[in-house]
Amino acid sequence: MNNSGVTVGLDIGTTSIKVVIAQTTGNQFNVIGAGNAPSRGLRKGVIVDIDATASAIREAIEQAQEKANFQINEVIVGIPANQIEMVHVEGLVSIANQNKRITYADVQNVAKQALSHNVSSDHDVIDLIAEEFIVDGFDGIKDPHEMIGVRLELHGTAFVGPSKILDNTRMAIQKAGLKLHEFVLAPLAIGTSILNDGEQDFGTVLIDLGGGQTTTSVIHDRKLKFNHVDLEGGDNVTKDISTVLGISYTHAEKIKRDFGYADPTQASSDKEFSVEVVGDNTPQLVNEHYLSEIIAARLEQIYMRAFDPLSTVNGLNMPGGIVLTGGNAALPRMVDYAKTILGDNVRLFIPDQIGLRHPSYTRAMAYAMFASRESMTQQVIKQVIMSHREDTDSMQSMPSVSKQSHEYVETSESTDQPLYNYDGKQDDQPRQSIFSRLIQTIKNLFRED
Repeated sequence: MNNSGVTVGLDIGTTSIKVVIAQTTGNQFNVIGAGNAPSRGLRKGVIVDIDATASAIREAIEQAQEKANFQINEVIVGIPANQIEMVHVEGLVSIANQNKRITYADVQNVAKQALSHNVSSDHDVIDLIAEEFIVDGFDGIKDPHEMIGVRLELHGTAFVGPSKILDNTRMAIQKAGLKLHEFVLAPLAIGTSILNDGEQDFGTVLIDLGGGQTTTSVIHDRKLKFNHVDLEGGDNVTKDISTVLGISYTHAEKIKRDFGYADPTQASSDKEFSVEVVGDNTPQLVNEHYLSEIIAARLEQIYMRAFDPLSTVNGLNMPGGIVLTGGNAALPRMVDYAKTILGDNVRLFIPDQIGLRHPSYTRAMAYAMFASRESMTQQVIKQVIMSHREDTDSMQSMPSVSKQSHEYVETSESTDQPLYNYDGKQDDQPRQSIFSRLIQTIKNLFRED
């Protein structure tokens, strides 16, 4: 982000806003500040009130700035996986320079070409992962910079989301007085940041237990292979406690944190605490076991909704097992209870940096870490992504031509289908429109000249 090697991860969650400021020196990733503020203006991970969200972001940013003694100008922002689509993209360009040495400008050109006809106009690019480059027919190249060739190809995967969701996020960041450095897809950033090399290579399930939703992902071959979003999370657990005990939401959240257990078999019926029932002047006594039963009822539903889609893609047998994280994973005995439904190979991830030792900070930390590890080639591609929306907007102002519909595999509120089948197969590729092919043909003619 700047010469000091500082990256700032911003997690705009349903129940809280988290900010992590980190400085990378060589291979050393150090957190120098963090901020936390209650969320406002969000529902199920989506911004519904831009001004309220901007105010909450500013509050968390100011807290992190004070702790780090560092002025924040740019942020890396994570996007939740609901309504996100995965699109296979390909690009092909001729090398512009006379000595045929591939430059970063050529990488930018091939990335632009790949995105120019593979993303629908009502969607915006979050990230583009270049799976391989091909130079004059030689494939499997990770970084083509400085290689000699006459033709450069890119094969990759673009993660795209509805433009209106991303535009609202951009606006909230801008109103908070910040500049958006880049978007990252939450499960991709988390999985590639907190899992070790073996877990990423051989396959691991990641369950992010957030406040407004629960996201289940499979990372395999260092790629995001599967994703499922359940629009229930820790917020629903608190609401259940509030409803069953007849107490306010605020009080329910407090007793959940102070006395709650995820596994009823680990809670005691002898340990009691008082609750202030709405409409009753006399406090009522509730024991920890009863509270845990309320909590476990909702958790069982959340885990079963993760179990069913994972079982269809053989996700329950990943060598890396299942990793839990997110704010809702902080409940005592959460791993014990998850094992009763998901199997024995379950563990909890908690950041080990000072000031972040709580699973609710995993996302913000992962965003900062993900950006700090990007290669120069990936950074060049990100620059293309950041300008892609402007190019799309300008294209929309030209005379329109009817376009073929794009068929994607989508995860949204109304479907449980994976972004990417675990066997690596995708649905039919998006078809290139006549207008896009015409524009590209003209560009190629100029390039060959």
